Amino acid sequence: MLTWLYDAFNDLPYLRLRGDFGTGKTRMLLTIGSLCYKPFFASGASTVSPIFHTLDAFRGTLIFDEADFRFSDERSEIVKILNNGNVRGMPVLRTMMNQQREFNPQAFHVFGPKIVATRGLYEDRGLESRFITEETGARPLRDDVPINLPETFKEEARELRNKLLLYRFHRRHEVKLDATLADPKLEPRLNQIMLPLLSVIGNPELRVALRNAAHNAQASIVAERGLLMEAQVLEVLAELMITTERPIVPVADVTMGLIERYGAEYERPITNRWIGSVLRKKLNLQTYKSHGVYVIPMNERQKVEVLCGRYGVNIITDVPAAEGDVGTTGTL
Repeated sequence: MLTWLYDAFNDLPYLRLRGDFGTGKTRMLLTIGSLCYKPFFASGASTVSPIFHTLDAFRGTLIFDEADFRFSDERSEIVKILNNGNVRGMPVLRTMMNQQREFNPQAFHVFGPKIVATRGLYEDRGLESRFITEETGARPLRDDVPINLPETFKEEARELRNKLLLYRFHRRHEVKLDATLADPKLEPRLNQIMLPLLSVIGNPELRVALRNAAHNAQASIVAERGLLMEAQVLEVLAELMITTERPIVPVADVTMGLIERYGAEYERPITNRWIGSVLRKKLNLQTYKSHGVYVIPMNERQKVEVLCGRYGVNIITDVPAAEGDVGTTGTL
């Protein structure tokens, strides 16, 4: 239903079906995709060029099967299209040759709903955050689901599309984003992709189910971040900040704390330079040199508190914060 009203919103979620072969991903794509607004089907064997040309020409719903790519980081061409395609006003720029064999820049519109099927995860975590994921293969096949699609499938799908077109005629100019449905417990990205769906849904029970799915997705994201090195560095830094009376925390102290607690997990040496790079480049914390050593100032404590919540790091102590500290006393 959202695909038939997608142009009423500026941000959209993607639906992703993830599971091993034989778990029904392609069948779900065919069934759901056949009911979407202007669907066109592609697979991992497709090249990038026809995908953004078709998206620009028809402004419909991309149904992408076998969307596992050899390179799925932020530098991949198809990942760039998916990253741009859920926000209005972010076209893909390409240089095209005209009839005079001149190269001219052209902007291709790639905004629109997309449904993809994959076996694994993408390397680009930013793209992962744009998906509402349905894990396939977790339930046995229902008795009323045929192994092969019946001959009546296309006719039944067309009948439902006709009804959905009438739904678009009735609702397109009255539906709008309802910002009051935002959940303060969710991260901004999850609220961003969930609000269009919640704005279309009128059933309160279905809204509750969707919010529960969003909270489960956020818990998975936080748990995944908690396994990263950044979370371990934050844990050590947070404890040092709430137990020290000094206005600074030396980077060397963070390094020593990390070696004592997690040193056995790393094959490479844990150095002050490496930890300083993690603090500055990955956690975006300020460091500066004081008396020949790099330190983190205590006024970064409020930022550390926010990062602890983002990475699922819980540090509670009865030691009060030093005078002049910024942040919540005794809790990070």
